[in-house]
Amino acid sequence: MKDLLNKYQEDLVQILKDTVINHGQIIREIALEIAGALKAGGKLLLCGNGGSAADCQHLAAEFVNRFRMERRPLPAVALTTDTSVLTSIANDYSFAQVFEKQVAALGKTGDVLIGISTSGTSENVVRALEAAGRKGLVAVGFTGMEARDMSGICDYLVKVRSKDTPRIQEVHIFLGHVICDMAERIIFENELS
Repeated sequence: MKDLLNKYQEDLVQILKDTVINHGQIIREIALEIAGALKAGGKLLLCGNGGSAADCQHLAAEFVNRFRMERRPLPAVALTTDTSVLTSIANDYSFAQVFEKQVAALGKTGDVLIGISTSGTSENVVRALEAAGRKGLVAVGFTGMEARDMSGICDYLVKVRSKDTPRIQEVHIFLGHVICDMAERIIFENELS
């Protein structure tokens, strides 16, 4: 068991290092985009399935409540949480449209959508990112190394170079925390000094 723990640690450290080295500038740009949108009265929308849905809810909470700073709430919505909306769209249309229709209803030009899919092939996340592009939202994708369907439809795409879903998810939540921390500092640096 100790060997397994060490292997997980070594794998995660290597993947995390690689992601920060290869995507550090993109992460900073994403934080600037989110901070700019929130400062201008826009909002952050997030979508994903399974563990990625939980990450969306977690990150939305960090923005709405607080991350590290005592500050005013920031508008962020996890599109994964309204069971009536999700089930009505899935029942009346298809599960592939559960996030797309919410982006169409709630998103506006200048908002930011983060779509999370470890495989890069989640049809409902891909469709939401496409809808974001059509509506003038900034489309941000978090995925694994293959990206597949998310390539070419995101303004910013962060590809974690791994095929191991748990490691990808761990890096995604780390990056989400970094982005939240950066965005808070950008927005509130003058207000809270």
